[in-house]
Amino acid sequence: MNHPLDALFRPRSVAVIGASRKRGSIAGELFHNLLLSGFPGPIYPVNPAARSVQSVRAYPSILDIPDEVDLAVVVVPQRVAMKAVEDCAKKGVRGIVLITAGFAEVGPEGRALQQEIARVVRESGMRMLGPNCLGLLNTDPAVRLNATFAPTWPPTGSVAIASQSGALGISLLDYARNLGIGISMFASTGNKADISGNDLLEYWEGDDATRLIVLYLESFGNPVRFMEIARRVSKKKPILVVKSGRTAAGARAASSHTGALAGMDVAVDALLGQAGVIRADTMDELFLLAGLLTNQPVPQGNRVAILTNAGGLGIMASDACESRGLELPELSANTIESLHAFLPRAASIANPVDMLASASAEDYERSLQLLLRDERIDSVIVLFVPALVTEAADMARAVVRAASGNQKPVLVCPVGTHGVPEALRILREAKIPTYAFPEDAAVALTHAVRYGQWLKKPAGVVPELSDVSRERARAVLEGRQAGWLSADEVRALLEAYGIRMPRSRVVRSAGEAEEAARAFGGKVAVKLVSREIQHKTEVGGVKLGLSTPEEASRAFDEIRAGLQARGLVDKMDGALVQEMITGGVETYVGSTEAPGFGMLVAFGIGGINVELWKDVVFRVHPLTDLDAREMLEQIRGRALLEGFRGMPPADKEALVSAILRVDRLVGDNPEIRELDINPLVALPPGEGVVAIDARIRIEPKS
Repeated sequence: MNHPLDALFRPRSVAVIGASRKRGSIAGELFHNLLLSGFPGPIYPVNPAARSVQSVRAYPSILDIPDEVDLAVVVVPQRVAMKAVEDCAKKGVRGIVLITAGFAEVGPEGRALQQEIARVVRESGMRMLGPNCLGLLNTDPAVRLNATFAPTWPPTGSVAIASQSGALGISLLDYARNLGIGISMFASTGNKADISGNDLLEYWEGDDATRLIVLYLESFGNPVRFMEIARRVSKKKPILVVKSGRTAAGARAASSHTGALAGMDVAVDALLGQAGVIRADTMDELFLLAGLLTNQPVPQGNRVAILTNAGGLGIMASDACESRGLELPELSANTIESLHAFLPRAASIANPVDMLASASAEDYERSLQLLLRDERIDSVIVLFVPALVTEAADMARAVVRAASGNQKPVLVCPVGTHGVPEALRILREAKIPTYAFPEDAAVALTHAVRYGQWLKKPAGVVPELSDVSRERARAVLEGRQAGWLSADEVRALLEAYGIRMPRSRVVRSAGEAEEAARAFGGKVAVKLVSREIQHKTEVGGVKLGLSTPEEASRAFDEIRAGLQARGLVDKMDGALVQEMITGGVETYVGSTEAPGFGMLVAFGIGGINVELWKDVVFRVHPLTDLDAREMLEQIRGRALLEGFRGMPPADKEALVSAILRVDRLVGDNPEIRELDINPLVALPPGEGVVAIDARIRIEPKS
């Protein structure tokens, strides 16, 4: 055994503490599954009330077993679970699967007992799966370990599955069996007191039998660590995730733009996207993807050819592909000429290729071979409606022959009922994924294409920023109470991290506003300063384009009068007189805390409509340089950054730098819980960016 988890997945001997003679019980079914699976090593039932369990000699305690025990599966009541774990430690057991429930999931007392069990496990050098879990299995013919109480033993294959939910784990195994998807290993993580999804990712990363990893997650124990591991593993083998819980992170009313825009699901999408993990929205979609990524090459591009014997079906497939960003290019002249040589004159030799209802199995084989050879094509979707002239099974054999040895993915949709079950069997045995409808194939292929695109990207690095001053920032924050920072404090923090703001001065009277405007010269803005009123435009608190000192003085009085009319004048701390910055593109950079994920960093098109249009993308801290560049490319309004309708383009390099500086700022200073820079004006290339307005809320860590 070379890895600590080998004791669980590749044990030489197994003891079941609490093994039962009663079939139908969890302890009885689990022990029966172990016997039935064909595990080659000894299996020891531990039951002080029985001489034998299911015809196998039983032992009163694991300490009474005369031989070494690698793995102990504990299926005893919660009140005696600690004693069972302590006995395992004394015995020198290396791995434990704690099936027993009644721990952290039921309340504080259960959580305290779980923590104590975890302490014993750590101190003894054991590894533990659970508690409150379904168990684990390994289908390797040399192991054949089924330490679960699930009723299904899946076919051997190359998909490793981890499920936080035991009940859903049973469904996953049953679904995989029905679809003929082979499993290498399965684990139900339960409460994750010791072994987590991160541990399993690292273990399966080095498992040669595993080509694809599937995770059902309800929570992330350490999201940043998950991102680090998953980003590395995804470069070697695909990771598919179904993550439950799409509720908003902010049940509270968020007081910043970033907080209002960010939710728990936004954080999950950002985390998985940065790590190259493929997220499936449903269990059905997950298995559609698994069948493709396990058995077919990763697409090298998004160019798809569609081959069909029914024109309407081809149109449906085309719509499904193009609406998801897949391209249906024109076929090469050589491919078109070769297809014309044997297909009927009435056949459509465009893309889709409609061979008509009279298409034979030979037509399918020859056409598919030509499409796969076409350098303009990265993958092929084959559609088939059973007709009188061609049996579905014959079509399936033709597709198998044409796809043999090919390095491009082939997906097949045999639509209808006549002869389809036999066709499905033939295709699945040949590892060619099948789909009930063209839309299903398009969904699976789209995810696979995006994964292929991610694989081609450089890794990216978290850059070192030599011109930032954490010391200056700490001087601002040291001893500061929770709440929104003053305008001067915000300026000091941003400038410490190299983010420029316009010249400005906080004033307390109309006279001071006039004096400041005269000192600056040129046009100025006057803005409300308030630690309680965060959306200044909503209360008339922003006056722009003021040409003279006298206009600045009047603007101060107007802001004050407007607050007086609303009964809010006592919330006015003053006003900010700021030089006007003209031109450029208004963007937005922000950061907010997502519970359980740490800090999110946001970028989008800024201004007063940021929450209305919600043209914002998020990433989880820490960001790489590649993450920051991708944020610029993924907003809907990216054309504004390129120079829209004659406007000058934005300084994209300066925007990337600003995003990374905000990421570094919130990383270095954990007191920061919310940050908005809106607008961050991006001037033409080479002229940089300027933070026109910014707000920062802190909450010192306890």
